[in-house]
Amino acid sequence: MELEDIYRQDLSLLIALQILVEECSVTQAAKRLHLSQSATSRILSRLREMLDDPLFSRVGQKLVPTQFALDCYQQLQQPTGQLIEMLSPRAFVPSECHQHFTVAVTDYAMQALIPFILPDIYSKAPNIKLEIIPVQHRELQSQLSVQGADMAICRAIGQTQQLNQEFLGKVGVSCLLSSTHPLANQTLTLKDYLHFPHATIAISDGVKALLDAAIISYPPRNELLRTPHLDSALALLQFHPAIITLPAGMAELAASKHRLRVKPLPFDIPPLNYNLFWHSRAELDKAQQWLRGEVRQSIRRLLKAE
Repeated sequence: MELEDIYRQDLSLLIALQILVEECSVTQAAKRLHLSQSATSRILSRLREMLDDPLFSRVGQKLVPTQFALDCYQQLQQPTGQLIEMLSPRAFVPSECHQHFTVAVTDYAMQALIPFILPDIYSKAPNIKLEIIPVQHRELQSQLSVQGADMAICRAIGQTQQLNQEFLGKVGVSCLLSSTHPLANQTLTLKDYLHFPHATIAISDGVKALLDAAIISYPPRNELLRTPHLDSALALLQFHPAIITLPAGMAELAASKHRLRVKPLPFDIPPLNYNLFWHSRAELDKAQQWLRGEVRQSIRRLLKAE
């Protein structure tokens, strides 16, 4: 029989056959199927026609299965069990998950958020596989659908209305100075900020554009370096009394690690709203739901003070 011929058959009848073999009674089988006795008798007639075999003979009040019916019953055990497992809701167990996830992130999230959330995630799900890739803000819809990324941690830049999203927190902008900088122990003024050389951590969230817009009416800064990577900017501090402008969370981490000084910007700049984005294709997957929950909880905790 070809696959399309099988499709035209009522395969639910085979489940009734299993129950009839187990009960050896139309009455008892009807109770398990929640059907009337007459409806179950009609099912038996349809089974006999579909399988071209009498299937049962009656001995008193009992149905005795033919050898063909018994053979069918044995062959149905494994596929029926697999169907029951497939159709039965199962709880997600992180420690048993081997799924591969692709997470698109900004430079800031790559350097300041991901290193902090990974230990907790892998302590609960040690067998998962994570691929961290750069976010494509202008192509986020495509990146999360046809390109296969499962979620993104970034600002809402571009068209995001058709994506599922949750607010994670706000990321401010700060300044970072070496402990030997002339302003290390002083309040950083706007005049000071414009006077000293600069390095800007130009993360993919558009911090550089926000900075330029905020000080467009002032003389241009002497920007010696623009880079998405903090380590490159830190190397500059050995040769210049530079002010590094960067996301606040990244500044706090670098300050504690390298004994640097964090200063607030001497002018107002809107904080960056960070969201978690995902496509509807990943909405109901239990593993995806679990990972989104872990990411959401960890990042909200990190961004709480910002």
